Amino acid sequence: MKETNRERFIKLADIRVNNALNDIRLIGNLSNKASYEFSLEEVEMIFTAIRKELDESEGRFHGKQPKGRFSLGVSS
Repeated sequence: MKETNRERFIKLADIRVNNALNDIRLIGNLSNKASYEFSLEEVEMIFTAIRKELDESEGRFHGKQPKGRFSLGVSS
């Protein structure tokens, strides 16, 4: 039996939201000052970018188009 659009949405939403929540927890691990060095400005940049992306993602459900990507300006 073919999966409905609703069933596929629920399945993928569960997976993607749980992945996003886990990734957010991993970002929190960066707060360990014994392992990482960071400025409060960089922390603000990270969380501003996350809030912006959340707003843009929610906006897509209302027909708005997303913009840009995040970078602290350091190449890896």
